[in-house]
Amino acid sequence: MREILAVDTRQGSPQGKPDVRILLADDHALLRRGLREFLCEFVIEDGLTPHIVETATAHHAIEQTRTTTWDLVILDLNLPDMPGLDVVRMLKSLQPALPILVVSIYAEEHFSARAIRAGAHGYLTKERGPQELRMAISRILHGKEALPPPEIERIQHAASKRYAHNADTPSAVLSDREIEVLQWIAQGRRLTEIAERLNVSIKTVSTYRARLLIKLGMRTTAELIRYALDQQLA
Repeated sequence: MREILAVDTRQGSPQGKPDVRILLADDHALLRRGLREFLCEFVIEDGLTPHIVETATAHHAIEQTRTTTWDLVILDLNLPDMPGLDVVRMLKSLQPALPILVVSIYAEEHFSARAIRAGAHGYLTKERGPQELRMAISRILHGKEALPPPEIERIQHAASKRYAHNADTPSAVLSDREIEVLQWIAQGRRLTEIAERLNVSIKTVSTYRARLLIKLGMRTTAELIRYALDQQLA
């Protein structure tokens, strides 16, 4: 896949240095462009100079984090080359204080608590309005969590209840890795491709598939795909 990189070169401070460094990691170019313009507009309104870098892959996001200190990373979980929660963990291992805001198509009930446990400062779906996104980003840039503490507590409490009652939802019965394998199966990826992405053997991926069938009470891959689509996981 061709790497995409775009850098905002605005210079506003006397020394020509940006006040805010933001990394956008999403494999949809149009969405990145819209987010970039949105960010530039309100960051400049706040009297700051933005420096925004875009990337379409997890590996490039990781490389950027190795070499640059960011004030914020806006991350999509559905990057093509690495599971999204693994990306969160990797970025946090490189920069433990790095603020990460996950903006994803996946429902909050399935992934928000997982993302926060992995190290993200917040989780928003792409269906949220611009004012909610602006509030979350502003909170992060001011050293706070993306969501107010009561909202984070509500998400974590809801996740705990699902686990405690063993509810029939992915958040309750599947591990992070199992849910990622389920997503990729539902996207039509071959087991060999999934194994390559996860850097594991095909046998290991087959074991994950077998666990999915057992935990979800299913018998075929077609049933897994239908379930994932019904749960808006793919």
